Amino acid sequence: MSSSTKSDLKQVILPGWGLFVCGSLSSMLAETCTLPIDITKIRLQLQGNTTPKKYRGMIHAGTTIVKEEGITALYKGIQPALLRQAVYSGLRVGLYEHIRKIMMQQNGGAPFTLSQKILVGLSTGAVSSAVATPTDLLKVRLQAQGKLPPGVQPPYKGLVHAFSTIIRTEGFFTLWRGVIPTMQRAMVVNAAELATYDHAKEMLITNGITGDTIFGHFGASFIAGFVATVCSHPFDVMKTRVMNQKAGPDGVLPYRGTMDCFTKTVRSEGFSALYKGFIPNYTRLGPWCVIMFMSYEQFKILIANLTS
Repeated sequence: MSSSTKSDLKQVILPGWGLFVCGSLSSMLAETCTLPIDITKIRLQLQGNTTPKKYRGMIHAGTTIVKEEGITALYKGIQPALLRQAVYSGLRVGLYEHIRKIMMQQNGGAPFTLSQKILVGLSTGAVSSAVATPTDLLKVRLQAQGKLPPGVQPPYKGLVHAFSTIIRTEGFFTLWRGVIPTMQRAMVVNAAELATYDHAKEMLITNGITGDTIFGHFGASFIAGFVATVCSHPFDVMKTRVMNQKAGPDGVLPYRGTMDCFTKTVRSEGFSALYKGFIPNYTRLGPWCVIMFMSYEQFKILIANLTS
């Protein structure tokens, strides 16, 4: 995923559908491997907001969830999570590569600058997340369900039940609740992930630090994971809270939008609340990026060989 024209930087050319499939498959693999960490992250972000403080940290949250709800609770929301990655990541990665190729052709093959990479990452992240927001909301709702008192049934029994229940009780457009913070976060994450990986990989390879090998892919993806986490975490906290909110007895939602959630969170819990769950988030997003980008490069080679 680099724009260098130097001979040591390999170019794997795929059609649009091939890029979409590679992005989807690699992201679904990464999601499956790191979903348990995502569960603990969401529980940590929500405590003190919609749930009482219960977990002392990432490890304590994970062990408590397994003890009280069983190990399968760590994969709660796996169906919408995979569905979201199939749609969202397939689009964002495929669009990024496709638009970059078009812009490079228009510039006579000139290298893709860092500012151009960031701009394309921002725009493709916004479009892709807007399309995939319903799957993201379903994932958050299912993952937020904790252990309930005996005799109390969880509000959602699964993906289809959650989908139908939300539409029936809250309305169809509730599926796009939180679309603005979701798009804002996706723009930041996409630009940070794709632009950083693209640029870091190019620098590592063209400066002779690594070749276009798994070592170069690992180094670039590791850097991308850290940058993406630092840039996106506050947006992730806001998105989770806005998506998980429910109207009170007076029918009024706790937050009117992203900025309202931001100000209320900082006012009541302090600025540090914006980075609540940062360690589990990075523990997830770091490996997620490594698995996603390294498998993405291999899927590209595989599909290129199958279609050649």
